[in-house]
Formats: sequence, C-alpha cells, structure tokens
Amino acid sequence: MRTEVIQTAVRTLLRQVPFQPFALNMENGDRIVIEHPENIAFDPGGNGSPPRSGFSVVSRQVFFFGTFEAVTSVALLDTGERIA
Repeated sequence: MRTEVIQTAVRTLLRQVPFQPFALNMENGDRIVIEHPENIAFDPGGNGSPPRSGFSVVSRQVFFFGTFEAVTSVALLDTGERIA
C-alpha cells in the first residue's frame, strides 16, 4: 500500500506544469533529488499489469537504481512540503 502511495505521488509530481523539483527520501538516509521529469524512469504499469516498484535516476553525477519500497517520503524541494 505504501509503495502505491509513493508511486502515485511521484507520477503526480512528474505531470505538474510547471514542473517543481522534488526529493525522494530513502530509508538509508539518502536523498535523491529529481530536478527534471526526465531524470527518473520507472514502469508505471498499464494494460492490466500493476506498476513495478523499481526505478532509476540519472542526474548530474548521480546514477541511482532502487525500489519505491525503500522510499520513506517525497517532498517538494522549494518548500520542503512533504507530499507522501
């Protein structure tokens, strides 16, 4: 359930116009910043298949591969507002 909430929040943030950078806070303490919608990739599911939990981020010097299960929260960068 928590994974679905995180994935939904990320999909919503990626579709916002104008785009607002956000961060994925990980259970190990890492903070993965998404500065542009093209910096993150994941399989959103569809055609009756559930979304997969894996994702990858490529941004500046960051190359990250992880799962949404390891994300503890999602927050907007400018305001620090916690989204999920």
